[in-house]
Amino acid sequence: MSPVSDTVFRALESFRIETPSWGYADTGTRFGKFHQPAAAIDLNDKLADAAHVHRLTACCPTVATHVLWDFAPGTEASVVAAKAAELGIKIGSINPNLFQDQLYKLGSVGSPFETARDQALAHILDCIEIGKATESRAVSLWFADGTNYPGQDSIRARKQRFEAALKEAHARLSPEQILLVEYKPFEPAFYQTDLADWGMSFLTAKKAGPQAKVLVDTGHHYLSQNIEQIVAWLLDEEMLGGFHFNDRKYADDDLTLGSIDPYQIFRIFHEIHSYAADHGGKYPEIEYMIDQSHNLKPKIEAMIQTVCTAQELYAKAALVDHAALQQAQRKGNIVDAESCLKKAFNTDVTEAIAEWRKSKGLDADPLAAHRASGYAEKAAAERSKRRQELGIATEHSYA
Repeated sequence: MSPVSDTVFRALESFRIETPSWGYADTGTRFGKFHQPAAAIDLNDKLADAAHVHRLTACCPTVATHVLWDFAPGTEASVVAAKAAELGIKIGSINPNLFQDQLYKLGSVGSPFETARDQALAHILDCIEIGKATESRAVSLWFADGTNYPGQDSIRARKQRFEAALKEAHARLSPEQILLVEYKPFEPAFYQTDLADWGMSFLTAKKAGPQAKVLVDTGHHYLSQNIEQIVAWLLDEEMLGGFHFNDRKYADDDLTLGSIDPYQIFRIFHEIHSYAADHGGKYPEIEYMIDQSHNLKPKIEAMIQTVCTAQELYAKAALVDHAALQQAQRKGNIVDAESCLKKAFNTDVTEAIAEWRKSKGLDADPLAAHRASGYAEKAAAERSKRRQELGIATEHSYA
Protein backbone atom coordinates (compact mmCIF):
# COMPACT_ATOMS: atom_id res chain seq x y z
CA MET A 1 0.00 0.00 0.00
CA SER A 2 1.33 3.44 -0.95
CA PRO A 3 1.91 6.09 1.76
CA VAL A 4 -1.02 8.07 0.36
CA SER A 5 -3.35 5.08 0.50
CA ASP A 6 -2.20 4.18 3.99
CA THR A 7 -2.92 7.70 5.25
CA VAL A 8 -6.30 7.80 3.50
CA PHE A 9 -7.27 4.41 4.97
CA ARG A 10 -6.36 5.51 8.51
CA ALA A 11 -8.24 8.79 8.14
CA LEU A 12 -11.41 7.15 6.82
CA GLU A 13 -11.39 4.46 9.49
CA SER A 14 -11.99 7.06 12.18
CA PHE A 15 -14.13 9.61 10.33
CA ARG A 16 -17.87 9.63 11.04
CA ILE A 17 -20.41 12.24 9.99
CA GLU A 18 -24.05 12.47 11.05
CA THR A 19 -26.88 12.95 8.58
CA PRO A 20 -29.95 15.01 9.57
CA SER A 21 -33.45 13.57 9.56
CA TRP A 22 -34.81 16.81 8.08
CA GLY A 23 -32.48 16.47 5.10
CA TYR A 24 -34.52 13.51 3.87
CA ALA A 25 -37.92 15.23 4.05
CA ASP A 26 -39.53 17.92 1.93
CA THR A 27 -38.11 21.25 3.05
CA GLY A 28 -38.18 24.63 1.44
CA THR A 29 -37.34 28.29 1.60
CA ARG A 30 -39.35 31.19 2.98
CA PHE A 31 -41.00 31.32 -0.45
CA GLY A 32 -42.20 27.75 -0.66
CA LYS A 33 -41.00 24.25 -1.39
CA PHE A 34 -40.70 21.87 -4.32
CA HIS A 35 -41.95 18.41 -3.40
CA GLN A 36 -40.13 15.22 -4.31
CA PRO A 37 -41.95 11.88 -4.63
CA ALA A 38 -39.20 9.98 -2.78
CA ALA A 39 -38.96 12.47 0.11
CA ALA A 40 -39.54 11.02 3.56
CA ILE A 41 -43.01 11.50 5.05
CA ASP A 42 -42.37 10.48 8.64
CA LEU A 43 -39.59 9.48 11.00
CA ASN A 44 -39.68 5.85 9.87
CA ASP A 45 -38.96 6.98 6.32
CA LYS A 46 -36.16 9.25 7.52
CA LEU A 47 -34.53 6.45 9.50
CA ALA A 48 -34.79 4.11 6.53
CA ASP A 49 -33.18 6.67 4.23
CA ALA A 50 -30.41 7.41 6.72
CA ALA A 51 -29.70 3.69 7.11
CA HIS A 52 -29.56 3.34 3.33
CA VAL A 53 -26.96 6.12 3.07
CA HIS A 54 -24.92 4.54 5.86
CA ARG A 55 -24.98 1.14 4.16
CA LEU A 56 -23.56 2.71 1.01
CA THR A 57 -20.88 4.82 2.71
CA ALA A 58 -20.04 3.13 6.06
CA CYS A 59 -19.54 6.66 7.34
CA CYS A 60 -22.73 7.93 8.96
CA PRO A 61 -23.99 5.55 11.68
CA THR A 62 -26.07 8.20 13.45
CA VAL A 63 -28.98 10.40 12.39
CA ALA A 64 -29.80 13.76 13.97
CA THR A 65 -33.42 14.29 14.98
CA HIS A 66 -35.41 17.48 15.36
CA VAL A 67 -37.85 17.28 18.25
CA LEU A 68 -41.39 18.36 17.31
CA TRP A 69 -40.66 17.42 13.71
CA ASP A 70 -39.64 13.85 14.54
CA PHE A 71 -41.03 13.04 17.99
CA ALA A 72 -44.79 13.44 17.80
CA PRO A 73 -46.68 13.72 21.11
CA GLY A 74 -46.76 10.30 22.73
CA THR A 75 -43.75 9.01 20.81
CA GLU A 76 -41.56 6.84 23.00
CA ALA A 77 -37.90 7.78 22.54
CA SER A 78 -36.77 4.25 23.40
CA VAL A 79 -39.02 2.84 20.67
CA VAL A 80 -37.45 5.24 18.13
CA ALA A 81 -33.98 4.17 19.27
CA ALA A 82 -34.93 0.51 18.89
CA LYS A 83 -36.27 1.13 15.37
CA ALA A 84 -33.03 2.84 14.40
CA ALA A 85 -31.01 -0.05 15.83
CA GLU A 86 -33.01 -2.52 13.74
CA LEU A 87 -31.90 -0.59 10.67
CA GLY A 88 -28.23 -0.58 11.73
CA ILE A 89 -27.97 3.04 12.88
CA LYS A 90 -28.38 5.07 16.06
CA ILE A 91 -30.12 8.29 17.03
CA GLY A 92 -27.54 11.07 17.08
CA SER A 93 -27.86 14.67 18.20
CA ILE A 94 -31.16 15.83 19.66
CA ASN A 95 -32.24 19.22 18.30
CA PRO A 96 -34.87 21.18 20.23
CA ASN A 97 -37.28 23.39 18.31
CA LEU A 98 -37.03 26.84 19.88
CA PHE A 99 -38.34 29.00 17.05
CA GLN A 100 -41.56 27.61 15.60
CA ASP A 101 -44.11 28.18 18.38
CA GLN A 102 -46.09 31.44 18.26
CA LEU A 103 -45.02 32.06 21.86
CA TYR A 104 -41.45 32.55 20.60
CA LYS A 105 -42.30 35.65 18.56
CA LEU A 106 -39.95 37.72 20.75
CA GLY A 107 -37.58 34.90 21.60
CA SER A 108 -37.34 31.65 23.54
CA VAL A 109 -34.97 31.59 26.53
CA GLY A 110 -34.11 35.23 25.77
CA SER A 111 -37.72 36.41 25.58
CA PRO A 112 -38.92 39.26 27.80
CA PHE A 113 -41.91 37.05 28.64
CA GLU A 114 -41.48 34.52 31.44
CA THR A 115 -44.06 32.16 29.91
CA ALA A 116 -41.98 31.86 26.74
CA ARG A 117 -38.76 31.35 28.69
CA ASP A 118 -40.35 28.69 30.89
CA GLN A 119 -41.73 26.79 27.88
CA ALA A 120 -38.40 26.94 26.06
CA LEU A 121 -36.42 25.69 29.05
CA ALA A 122 -38.94 22.92 29.70
CA HIS A 123 -38.56 21.83 26.07
CA ILE A 124 -34.76 21.79 26.32
CA LEU A 125 -35.00 19.69 29.48
CA ASP A 126 -37.39 17.30 27.71
CA CYS A 127 -34.87 17.00 24.87
CA ILE A 128 -32.12 16.15 27.35
CA GLU A 129 -34.32 13.33 28.65
CA ILE A 130 -34.96 12.14 25.08
CA GLY A 131 -31.19 12.09 24.62
CA LYS A 132 -30.80 9.92 27.70
CA ALA A 133 -33.48 7.51 26.49
CA THR A 134 -31.91 7.22 23.03
CA GLU A 135 -28.35 7.12 24.42
CA SER A 136 -27.50 10.18 22.35
CA ARG A 137 -24.42 12.20 23.24
CA ALA A 138 -25.29 15.68 21.99
CA VAL A 139 -28.14 18.09 22.60
CA SER A 140 -27.69 20.69 19.89
CA LEU A 141 -29.04 24.17 20.59
CA TRP A 142 -29.76 26.76 17.92
CA PHE A 143 -31.70 29.86 18.90
CA ALA A 144 -33.55 32.26 16.62
CA ASP A 145 -33.60 34.72 19.53
CA GLY A 146 -32.74 38.34 18.94
CA THR A 147 -34.31 41.71 18.19
CA ASN A 148 -35.12 43.58 15.00
CA TYR A 149 -35.07 47.17 16.28
CA PRO A 150 -32.82 49.26 18.54
CA GLY A 151 -34.36 49.56 21.97
CA GLN A 152 -36.72 46.63 21.44
CA ASP A 153 -35.28 44.84 24.49
CA SER A 154 -32.29 45.00 26.83
CA ILE A 155 -29.34 43.24 25.20
CA ARG A 156 -27.69 42.65 28.59
CA ALA A 157 -30.89 41.28 30.10
CA ARG A 158 -31.26 38.85 27.21
CA LYS A 159 -27.66 37.71 27.72
CA GLN A 160 -28.36 37.05 31.39
CA ARG A 161 -31.52 35.09 30.57
CA PHE A 162 -29.51 32.85 28.24
CA GLU A 163 -26.88 32.22 30.88
CA ALA A 164 -29.46 31.26 33.48
CA ALA A 165 -31.33 28.89 31.14
CA LEU A 166 -28.22 27.10 29.89
CA LYS A 167 -26.86 26.67 33.42
CA GLU A 168 -30.10 24.98 34.41
CA ALA A 169 -30.03 22.79 31.30
CA HIS A 170 -26.41 21.83 31.93
CA ALA A 171 -27.27 20.70 35.45
CA ARG A 172 -29.66 18.11 33.98
CA LEU A 173 -27.14 16.45 31.65
CA SER A 174 -25.96 12.92 32.26
CA PRO A 175 -22.16 12.51 32.53
CA GLU A 176 -22.11 11.25 28.93
CA GLN A 177 -24.06 14.15 27.40
CA ILE A 178 -22.89 17.48 26.03
CA LEU A 179 -24.65 20.72 25.14
CA LEU A 180 -23.67 22.16 21.76
CA VAL A 181 -24.26 25.91 21.61
CA GLU A 182 -24.62 27.24 18.07
CA TYR A 183 -24.41 30.86 16.90
CA LYS A 184 -25.63 32.91 13.96
CA PRO A 185 -24.90 36.56 13.09
CA PHE A 186 -28.35 37.34 11.64
CA GLU A 187 -31.66 35.84 10.51
CA PRO A 188 -34.39 35.84 11.60
CA ALA A 189 -33.26 38.66 13.91
CA PHE A 190 -31.69 41.53 11.98
CA TYR A 191 -30.70 44.11 14.60
CA GLN A 192 -28.94 41.70 16.96
CA THR A 193 -29.04 37.97 17.52
CA ASP A 194 -28.47 36.91 21.11
CA LEU A 195 -25.69 34.47 20.16
CA ALA A 196 -24.23 36.23 17.15
CA ASP A 197 -20.72 34.77 16.94
CA TRP A 198 -18.38 32.11 18.27
CA GLY A 199 -17.19 34.32 21.12
CA MET A 200 -20.70 34.76 22.47
CA SER A 201 -21.33 31.01 22.24
CA PHE A 202 -17.94 30.38 23.87
CA LEU A 203 -18.69 32.62 26.86
CA THR A 204 -22.23 31.31 27.25
CA ALA A 205 -21.05 27.69 27.09
CA LYS A 206 -18.25 28.34 29.60
CA LYS A 207 -20.74 29.82 32.05
CA ALA A 208 -23.14 26.91 31.52
CA GLY A 209 -20.58 24.30 32.59
CA PRO A 210 -17.80 21.97 31.42
CA GLN A 211 -20.08 19.78 29.29
CA ALA A 212 -21.13 22.70 27.11
CA LYS A 213 -19.17 23.34 23.90
CA VAL A 214 -19.45 25.51 20.80
CA LEU A 215 -21.04 24.27 17.58
CA VAL A 216 -19.75 25.80 14.33
CA ASP A 217 -22.20 25.93 11.42
CA THR A 218 -20.14 26.67 8.32
CA GLY A 219 -23.00 28.75 6.88
CA HIS A 220 -23.37 30.98 9.95
CA HIS A 221 -20.69 33.57 9.23
CA TYR A 222 -20.27 36.85 7.44
CA LEU A 223 -18.74 36.78 3.98
CA SER A 224 -14.97 36.20 3.91
CA GLN A 225 -14.80 35.30 7.61
CA ASN A 226 -11.90 32.97 8.39
CA ILE A 227 -13.73 29.94 9.78
CA GLU A 228 -10.60 27.83 10.21
CA GLN A 229 -9.17 30.49 12.50
CA ILE A 230 -12.28 30.18 14.67
CA VAL A 231 -11.83 26.40 14.62
CA ALA A 232 -8.17 26.73 15.62
CA TRP A 233 -9.00 29.00 18.57
CA LEU A 234 -11.80 26.75 19.79
CA LEU A 235 -9.53 23.70 19.49
CA ASP A 236 -6.82 25.40 21.51
CA GLU A 237 -9.36 26.32 24.19
CA GLU A 238 -10.84 22.80 24.12
CA MET A 239 -14.24 24.29 23.36
CA LEU A 240 -14.97 22.92 19.88
CA GLY A 241 -17.89 20.52 20.28
CA GLY A 242 -19.22 20.02 16.78
CA PHE A 243 -19.99 21.19 13.26
CA HIS A 244 -23.01 21.66 11.07
CA PHE A 245 -21.56 21.27 7.61
CA ASN A 246 -22.93 22.94 4.50
CA ASP A 247 -21.73 25.50 1.97
CA ARG A 248 -22.89 28.94 0.95
CA LYS A 249 -22.47 31.71 -1.58
CA TYR A 250 -24.15 34.60 0.22
CA ALA A 251 -25.40 33.75 3.70
CA ASP A 252 -26.97 30.70 5.35
CA ASP A 253 -27.69 29.08 2.00
CA ASP A 254 -27.38 25.48 3.27
CA LEU A 255 -25.86 24.33 -0.02
CA THR A 256 -24.21 20.96 -0.56
CA LEU A 257 -20.87 20.67 1.20
CA GLY A 258 -17.94 21.74 -0.96
CA SER A 259 -20.14 22.94 -3.82
CA ILE A 260 -18.81 26.52 -3.56
CA ASP A 261 -15.55 26.42 -1.60
CA PRO A 262 -14.13 22.94 -0.97
CA TYR A 263 -10.74 24.40 -0.02
CA GLN A 264 -12.32 26.06 3.00
CA ILE A 265 -13.59 22.72 4.31
CA PHE A 266 -10.16 21.22 3.64
CA ARG A 267 -8.55 24.01 5.68
CA ILE A 268 -10.96 23.39 8.54
CA PHE A 269 -10.12 19.69 8.56
CA HIS A 270 -6.43 20.55 8.36
CA GLU A 271 -6.67 22.49 11.62
CA ILE A 272 -8.13 19.41 13.30
CA HIS A 273 -5.45 17.08 11.90
CA SER A 274 -2.81 19.63 12.87
CA TYR A 275 -4.15 19.75 16.44
CA ALA A 276 -3.98 15.95 16.63
CA ALA A 277 -0.43 15.93 15.25
CA ASP A 278 0.60 18.32 18.03
CA HIS A 279 -1.06 16.09 20.65
CA GLY A 280 0.53 12.73 19.90
CA GLY A 281 -2.11 11.71 17.36
CA LYS A 282 -5.00 12.15 19.81
CA TYR A 283 -8.05 13.69 18.18
CA PRO A 284 -10.57 15.80 20.11
CA GLU A 285 -14.12 14.52 20.44
CA ILE A 286 -16.02 16.44 17.76
CA GLU A 287 -19.54 15.86 16.49
CA TYR A 288 -19.42 16.10 12.69
CA MET A 289 -22.94 16.74 11.42
CA ILE A 290 -24.58 17.74 8.14
CA ASP A 291 -27.16 20.53 8.09
CA GLN A 292 -28.34 21.21 4.57
CA SER A 293 -31.56 22.00 2.76
CA HIS A 294 -31.86 19.89 -0.36
CA ASN A 295 -34.62 21.86 -2.03
CA LEU A 296 -33.68 21.05 -5.62
CA LYS A 297 -31.39 18.02 -5.59
CA PRO A 298 -32.82 14.56 -4.89
CA LYS A 299 -32.61 14.12 -1.11
CA ILE A 300 -30.61 10.92 -0.87
CA GLU A 301 -28.35 11.74 -3.81
CA ALA A 302 -27.46 15.08 -2.22
CA MET A 303 -26.76 13.37 1.11
CA ILE A 304 -24.49 10.78 -0.49
CA GLN A 305 -22.72 13.51 -2.44
CA THR A 306 -22.15 15.43 0.81
CA VAL A 307 -20.88 12.43 2.75
CA CYS A 308 -18.48 11.46 -0.04
CA THR A 309 -17.20 15.04 -0.29
CA ALA A 310 -16.61 15.14 3.46
CA GLN A 311 -14.67 11.87 3.29
CA GLU A 312 -12.57 13.14 0.40
CA LEU A 313 -11.68 16.46 2.02
CA TYR A 314 -11.00 14.90 5.42
CA ALA A 315 -8.69 12.35 3.76
CA LYS A 316 -6.90 15.05 1.74
CA ALA A 317 -6.35 17.16 4.85
CA ALA A 318 -4.75 14.15 6.54
CA LEU A 319 -2.08 14.13 3.80
CA VAL A 320 -0.52 17.44 4.88
CA ASP A 321 3.15 16.89 5.79
CA HIS A 322 3.11 18.47 9.25
CA ALA A 323 6.87 18.13 9.78
CA ALA A 324 7.61 19.94 6.53
CA LEU A 325 4.93 22.51 7.28
CA GLN A 326 6.34 23.31 10.71
CA GLN A 327 9.87 23.53 9.35
CA ALA A 328 8.74 26.02 6.71
CA GLN A 329 6.82 27.99 9.33
CA ARG A 330 9.84 28.18 11.65
CA LYS A 331 11.95 29.51 8.79
CA GLY A 332 9.30 31.99 7.75
CA ASN A 333 9.16 30.31 4.34
CA ILE A 334 5.67 31.33 3.29
CA VAL A 335 5.70 29.76 -0.17
CA ASP A 336 6.78 26.33 1.03
CA ALA A 337 4.37 26.44 3.96
CA GLU A 338 1.41 27.20 1.72
CA SER A 339 2.61 24.58 -0.76
CA CYS A 340 2.31 21.91 1.93
CA LEU A 341 -1.43 22.58 2.06
CA LYS A 342 -1.86 22.98 -1.68
CA LYS A 343 0.00 19.75 -2.41
CA ALA A 344 -2.31 17.77 -0.13
CA PHE A 345 -5.44 19.49 -1.42
CA ASN A 346 -4.49 18.80 -5.05
CA THR A 347 -3.73 15.12 -4.43
CA ASP A 348 -6.16 12.79 -6.19
CA VAL A 349 -7.45 10.42 -3.51
CA THR A 350 -10.19 8.88 -5.65
CA GLU A 351 -8.55 5.49 -6.07
CA ALA A 352 -7.45 5.29 -2.43
CA ILE A 353 -10.99 5.98 -1.23
CA ALA A 354 -12.37 3.46 -3.72
CA GLU A 355 -9.98 0.83 -2.37
CA TRP A 356 -11.02 1.64 1.18
CA ARG A 357 -14.66 1.18 0.25
CA LYS A 358 -13.93 -2.14 -1.44
CA SER A 359 -12.12 -3.29 1.68
CA LYS A 360 -15.40 -2.69 3.54
CA GLY A 361 -17.42 -4.64 1.00
CA LEU A 362 -18.87 -1.45 -0.44
CA ASP A 363 -19.28 -0.26 -3.99
CA ALA A 364 -16.44 2.07 -5.00
CA ASP A 365 -19.03 4.67 -6.08
CA PRO A 366 -21.85 5.05 -3.51
CA LEU A 367 -23.89 7.37 -5.71
CA ALA A 368 -23.82 4.94 -8.62
CA ALA A 369 -24.67 2.11 -6.24
CA HIS A 370 -27.67 4.06 -4.96
CA ARG A 371 -28.92 4.77 -8.46
CA ALA A 372 -28.53 1.11 -9.42
CA SER A 373 -30.32 -0.10 -6.29
CA GLY A 374 -33.76 1.17 -7.28
CA TYR A 375 -34.24 2.46 -3.73
CA ALA A 376 -35.41 5.92 -4.81
CA GLU A 377 -37.91 4.60 -7.33
CA LYS A 378 -39.35 2.14 -4.84
CA ALA A 379 -39.57 4.81 -2.14
CA ALA A 380 -41.21 7.27 -4.56
CA ALA A 381 -43.88 4.76 -5.57
CA GLU A 382 -44.68 3.71 -2.02
CA ARG A 383 -44.61 7.22 -0.56
CA SER A 384 -46.63 8.80 -3.36
CA LYS A 385 -49.36 6.23 -2.74
CA ARG A 386 -49.20 6.85 1.00
CA ARG A 387 -49.46 10.62 0.47
CA GLN A 388 -52.63 10.10 -1.53
CA GLU A 389 -54.08 7.87 1.20
CA LEU A 390 -53.17 10.43 3.86
CA GLY A 391 -54.49 13.33 1.79
CA ILE A 392 -51.13 15.10 1.74
CA ALA A 393 -50.97 17.73 -0.98
CA THR A 394 -47.82 17.63 -3.10
CA GLU A 395 -48.48 20.43 -5.59
CA HIS A 396 -45.98 19.98 -8.44
CA SER A 397 -43.63 17.03 -8.02
CA TYR A 398 -40.33 16.35 -9.68
CA ALA A 399 -38.44 13.09 -9.93
